[in-house]
Amino acid sequence: MNSYQILGPLLRLLNPEQAHDLTLWAMARGLAPRVASENDPLLSIDLWGRSFRNPIGLAAGFDKNAAVVGPALGLGFGFVEIGSVTPRPQPGNPKPRIFRLSEDRGVINRLGFNNLGVEAAARNLRKWRAAPLPGLLGVNLGKNKDTGEAVTDYLAGAAALGGFADYLVINVSSPNTPGLRALQGRAEVDRLISAVQAALQENFAEKAPPLILKVAPDLTEDDRQDIAQVALERDLDGLTVSNTTITRPESLTADDRSETGGLSGRPLFDLSTRVLGDFYRLTGGRIPLIGVGGVGSGADAYAKIRAGASLVQLYSALVYEGPDLVELIKRELARLLRRDGFETLKDAVGAAHR
Repeated sequence: MNSYQILGPLLRLLNPEQAHDLTLWAMARGLAPRVASENDPLLSIDLWGRSFRNPIGLAAGFDKNAAVVGPALGLGFGFVEIGSVTPRPQPGNPKPRIFRLSEDRGVINRLGFNNLGVEAAARNLRKWRAAPLPGLLGVNLGKNKDTGEAVTDYLAGAAALGGFADYLVINVSSPNTPGLRALQGRAEVDRLISAVQAALQENFAEKAPPLILKVAPDLTEDDRQDIAQVALERDLDGLTVSNTTITRPESLTADDRSETGGLSGRPLFDLSTRVLGDFYRLTGGRIPLIGVGGVGSGADAYAKIRAGASLVQLYSALVYEGPDLVELIKRELARLLRRDGFETLKDAVGAAHR
């Protein structure tokens, strides 16, 4: 029996936000397990001039303030993504704002970009960057709720945090900030991407981090086509597919299934993977994709990769399965790649479309 089989039920006696805060507190004090195993060479992949030791990452939302970057990488992830970070601190939406859907292995949240702002994130990131990290670091940017001109917030975040990032994400797809998803329209997303790209070149020149756009799973077909076209025209470095969904599958059975907010976890898997495949097809496989949404096993990660993902992220499944899940996913993924005769991870990317 692993430690999480004992601690997990105890954590779930707390409300979800208390459990999350306690987890961060423990990790920050060195109480998280550390994985000493070697990464299977088959799982390595090079993207954007960077080498990922494995394609499994911790999604944004877990560590909004870059408080536990080192301990999170110590769980065996190939990369972690902090945020979303807004320029100014904000408390987020009223509590309660996280709901476990235990029967469905899902989570609903309406946090609303609660974070300490870019200055606090920069202080923490400067500490983590003082020594080499055992993996790569993504930084996810959001906008403050009361900012009228959204572009200014993303420019501020990019300038403040871009120098710490192995890749930078502009999040325009959370359902919990009013008006945010409207930035996914063709004109809006084109203006935003071009402005941030220009700012990164101005601030960091040849050291500018790759720029990724994180999109919602609830986009219409026309929206997907527009975003794919803009991404190609602007030579965007990547897309993260996808954020949480505002839809509610009829299969949900948990009492809190009708709570307002974004749904993540297992119920999101099919939708997010289908949208991921659409973006791979619409971009002709020319733009790297990060697949996120409902990953809870090596088979899930493999399905994302075959649908078009070069990297895969998870978060909600950790609530139910604990940190040992990372190593289990990596082992199963390597086995599935070998079973199907893939000599490299990159060879499997988009295999479902061939």
